Amino acid sequence: MEKSLSIIISGGGTGGHIYPAIAIANEVKLRFPEAKILFVGAKDKMEMEKVPQAGYEIEGLWISGIQRKLTLKNLLFPIKLISSLWKARKIIRKFKPDVVVGTGGFASGPTLMVANKRGIPTVVQEQNSFPGITNKLLSKKANKICVAYDNLERFFPKDKIIKTGNPVRQDLLLVHSKREEGIEFFQLDKKKKTVLVIGGSLGARRINQLIELELEFLKGQDVQIIWQCGKLYHEEYKEYNSESNVQVHPFLNRMDLAYAAADFIISRSGASSVSELCIVGKPTIFIPSPNVAEDHQTKNAKAIVDKHGALMLKESELDTFSVVFETLLKDEGKQESLSENIKELALPNATGHIVDEIEGLVSWWV
Repeated sequence: MEKSLSIIISGGGTGGHIYPAIAIANEVKLRFPEAKILFVGAKDKMEMEKVPQAGYEIEGLWISGIQRKLTLKNLLFPIKLISSLWKARKIIRKFKPDVVVGTGGFASGPTLMVANKRGIPTVVQEQNSFPGITNKLLSKKANKICVAYDNLERFFPKDKIIKTGNPVRQDLLLVHSKREEGIEFFQLDKKKKTVLVIGGSLGARRINQLIELELEFLKGQDVQIIWQCGKLYHEEYKEYNSESNVQVHPFLNRMDLAYAAADFIISRSGASSVSELCIVGKPTIFIPSPNVAEDHQTKNAKAIVDKHGALMLKESELDTFSVVFETLLKDEGKQESLSENIKELALPNATGHIVDEIEGLVSWWV
């Protein structure tokens, strides 16, 4: 009987770690329908819900990060780490993976550490232009490090780095053929320009505050707005659904159609969002969150801005939003150049390239 491929994929905490992991699993299943795939995540984090929804089994570790200030959680960290290493060892011994993939997040730390110690090949998938501490530590013993940005040899061993890009939802690859469908789905006016506002699945407080503050200005520009405020903020902002040309959504289940319908995009600059927006290729204003580790969203956005592919406004600069937006709205040449330049940075085959690297590490068929 032919041996089937066994893979553990570990990562989570945020959508930016979970959705790439699921995309990798889907590509593996597409190539190897008989493959056995197990996810390892952090208990009580969103992956424990999202991964089973995608059709995969998941085991949870009792693990969390270190807080920047002295807290009870920090005192528990050594105990959680020992507990997670013990459980990861148990999972790996039972599942016997051919390769272990880490997409970032605290759960990937113990899982890949145990795999490395047992001589099982490991792949680190780093989404950001500035890596988190977990991936920096894991990179020392990983076999391959799949990245989305240039110049990461500052953080990782150069000979292990493969520039693949970040996995994105496959439905985005067809977004340019869906404009009419998107306009119909969101019941938009074909004659008006559409602004799509996205702050991540949970929402972004400062972006929501900005749109509320600038709503009359935006309506004065004769645009229509698809505003994804996030489920945490929907109660606060849903009243603006009564305004003409404004739609407020807690979450957008059809991101492909939202992107297709949009003429301009205002977005956070998490790694997954940036990778998606490179493929979508619409004029974009990034508003990075400053409240993330190592300010990596600003670095992600800057990597695009430096190539003239987008505009960026820091949260400290939001009082200039109306000037920046109105200038962009009136400058079709600028819109075209931003679109062309950001598309140049797209890596649409990222998921396939990552699975190529995984495949190359499986010793029994190489």
